[in-house]
Amino acid sequence: MRGKARSPLGFAGWDPDLAWRRLPSGESATSLGSTRNGIGDEVTQGLGPGLMCPGLPPWVGRESYKCSFPTDLPHAPFPQGGTVIGSARCQDFRTREGRLKAARNLVKRGITNLCVIGGDGSLTGADTFRAEWSGLLADLVKTGGITADEAKKSSFLNIVGMVGSIDNDFCGTDMTIGTDSALHRIMEIVDAITTTAQSHQRTFVLEVMGRHCGYLALVTSLACGADWVFIPESPPEDDWEDHLCRRLTETRGRGSRLNIIIVAEGAIDKHGKAITSEDIKSLVVKRLGYDTRVTILGHVQRGGTPSAFDRILGSRMGVEAVMALLEGTPDSPACVVSLSGNQAVRLPLMECVQVTKDVTTAMKEGRFDDAVKLRGRAFYCPHVCLPPQPLQSGYNLAVLNVGAPAAGMNAAVRSTVRIGIIHGHRMLAVHDGFEGLAEGKVEEIGWAGVGGWTGLGGSKLGTKRTLPKKYFEQISATINDFSIHGLIIIGGFEAFTGSLEMIDGRAKFEELCIPICVIPATVSNNVPGSDFSIGADTALNTITMTCDRIKQSAAGTKRRVFIIETMGGYCGYLATMAGLAAGADAAYIYEDPFTIRDLQINVEHLTEKMKTTVKRGLVLRNEKCNDNYTTDFIFNLYSEEGKGIFDCRKNVLGHMQQGGTPTPFDRNFGTKMGTKAVAWISGKIKECSRHGRIFANTADSACLLGMRRRSLVFQPLAELKEQTDFDHRLPKEQWWLKLRPILKILAKYKIDLDTSEKAHLEHIMRKRVSMESNI
Repeated sequence: MRGKARSPLGFAGWDPDLAWRRLPSGESATSLGSTRNGIGDEVTQGLGPGLMCPGLPPWVGRESYKCSFPTDLPHAPFPQGGTVIGSARCQDFRTREGRLKAARNLVKRGITNLCVIGGDGSLTGADTFRAEWSGLLADLVKTGGITADEAKKSSFLNIVGMVGSIDNDFCGTDMTIGTDSALHRIMEIVDAITTTAQSHQRTFVLEVMGRHCGYLALVTSLACGADWVFIPESPPEDDWEDHLCRRLTETRGRGSRLNIIIVAEGAIDKHGKAITSEDIKSLVVKRLGYDTRVTILGHVQRGGTPSAFDRILGSRMGVEAVMALLEGTPDSPACVVSLSGNQAVRLPLMECVQVTKDVTTAMKEGRFDDAVKLRGRAFYCPHVCLPPQPLQSGYNLAVLNVGAPAAGMNAAVRSTVRIGIIHGHRMLAVHDGFEGLAEGKVEEIGWAGVGGWTGLGGSKLGTKRTLPKKYFEQISATINDFSIHGLIIIGGFEAFTGSLEMIDGRAKFEELCIPICVIPATVSNNVPGSDFSIGADTALNTITMTCDRIKQSAAGTKRRVFIIETMGGYCGYLATMAGLAAGADAAYIYEDPFTIRDLQINVEHLTEKMKTTVKRGLVLRNEKCNDNYTTDFIFNLYSEEGKGIFDCRKNVLGHMQQGGTPTPFDRNFGTKMGTKAVAWISGKIKECSRHGRIFANTADSACLLGMRRRSLVFQPLAELKEQTDFDHRLPKEQWWLKLRPILKILAKYKIDLDTSEKAHLEHIMRKRVSMESNI
């Protein structure tokens, strides 16, 4: 059934008779349901949304599967995994006869815009379908399948792809929809297994999915601190059996009570022979006599609740796909919406498919280095699981945590320490932040000293908000006593402001003239110079999962609205992104001022919502969004205005947002940040070294490492001062504010979406050259 479309504002030449359809294909991935949130944007832009399920088969003739999109479904991202409209593989579509049936079905319904969610097979099939479209219509007219008038109205087919695959095996995107959720499932199991392995002093071999791509295995090994990882793209050397046994023995010799080995299901050696989990178990038992167990995770990796990252990614990609379809012309090539760093980009579909096929070809021909390069930046991971090399640089690096604790801090410290040792540095751990540095709470920390830290929340080193200015003399003395040549500071806004004070102190205290690198780590995500901070993803998942449970409670009682207060200081990142992920009706933040009239509109919106089948509401409020409109005020206002229609409850989530086990994203992000920081500071120490003495007083000798749009970059702290609102502890510009209109659209508010920014089609090879230069 085709919905009549109204002309959307700002899209000249839009044909109101064009209909839009979405269809998933191939294997299901957790959080494909979230992509349906783009439907809200389709309705706003005036398209007639609809669904095809399950996957490709309905194209090919089972017409009863085709349905219009039900408008009374919840606007929130579905908390269940998989895809609610189904997914399947269709053998008929591989034949021209099958594609003729599919073309007829689309033409009869006036469908000329198609969004395909799947892997490279589904997207390749969709592109083939588009390329053959004119010929298929001509054949249908000849055979009487459609009329000439129908063929004229459907003369071209626009296709946009979104990649849904837990393997993250599609080239051109940093992350596919479903990958992060799969990593969550894997890490939950790995963390649980680690405790039993440690208790019984066992070796565990864990097999994860990835027949042709080892991304899940690679990131899992980094996130859990595994002893060894086997992936298809990077087979081990011929003597890997000896090397593996030596590694496991060394690990036990350093006092560890367990060994973890991660294996991708498609792991091979350099000669193409499969390396199975049972083969590894037999090797360990036979040579070392260790008590060894094998766990094959299987399809549990595809299920479960979608992570906050995947919910937001699916929603963002859905909106971008609609924009691409609206802007499409008969001459527009089929494109795929992908993620590059922090940006949604469009790439030619077949370029991405071709590079993905080139990876397979390179692996078959034994060109494994080329395969890893073709995979992209996701595979340029730091090898912190390697043993330290026998190097001695003669330099001492100190690492400390500053500010409030954030999940992932320990992963960053572990990476910093171990990569520093590999560089040949003597690593020093500073306890209790700047205060500990002033009091001389410094000790050398070795390889084994940070073992098992990746999965620990909080801060093992201890952290305080104390700033260094009043301790300059003591800090200088400590730096001198321990011969500290470089300082890596991991923390939040206090780490940023404290480092600025250290720079100012260089004029009076020569000991402070050493290279300084700041790694942002705070749940508030309010550090200037970085789009993301370590710990924010864990906090966001905590809020999202709590909201899911609260909504379950509301589903039972009906007609209930929950007011939830989140952390963040003046920064509304957590409230906004949790609102997107959990499907909130409103999110009040400091950066987007609101009035009593806005509150009234929200109450009226919820009043109307209670007349539908979704008889619950969710409102998020950032803790410092307004001095007068407090959580209690909003709760009382909603309670009074909703009398007889709905009742209210309030929840202040508090410090639970700072705790918990780090998410795979935060573990991996912290690991990468620590690795890159050590590499930078090692080079800077050498650059500033003169006759065995370090003297660094230039602006670029004190930098913050942050994710900016598409890459990790080092920015002088002095330059970031101009980009900072110190009164409210905020960056003056924040990328995520552009996502707030999407939150309102998905909550079914009638607002206009700014479409003035047009995304341009990029090319994957140019993107890769730019990415490699950044690495």
